Amino acid sequence: RYFIAEKLEVAPYEVDAMTLGSHGDQMVALPRHATVQGKPLPELVDEAAIQELFQRTKDGGAEIVGYLKTGSAFYAPSSSATTMVASVMRDDGAVHPTCAWTSGQYGINDVYLGVPAKLGRSGVDEIVELELNDEERAQLTEAAEAIRSKCEELAARR
Repeated sequence: RYFIAEKLEVAPYEVDAMTLGSHGDQMVALPRHATVQGKPLPELVDEAAIQELFQRTKDGGAEIVGYLKTGSAFYAPSSSATTMVASVMRDDGAVHPTCAWTSGQYGINDVYLGVPAKLGRSGVDEIVELELNDEERAQLTEAAEAIRSKCEELAARR
């Protein structure tokens, strides 16, 4: 959201955007679901700009480390955790990008995956299923399988 806001010279709260899956190479961009002041992102920038923004998002942690010259892993997670805890405490059902256990959503089962979820007093109240095209769905399934494979690899080391 920040990178889109910076590019279009608007406040980050005027941007609605998220990625699915996991971090890094398995991250699934959803530019057609992103909006700026209610307008679809693809109507505001060209495909090259969208790809640039997505690459910058994937590399965001490294960019912060470059500025700070030390670790950066606490900035985005702490900001997200704060807003998520507030939703749980208020029991407001707000939708947040969340690592949640899948049980059939997006056709994926039995793996924790980055998905939008409504949060409330009981935690994840509901995983929100966005409309995905075939390419986005394939990328999300690939991300889920990569996570599953890594979990199996770690379990085998026990």
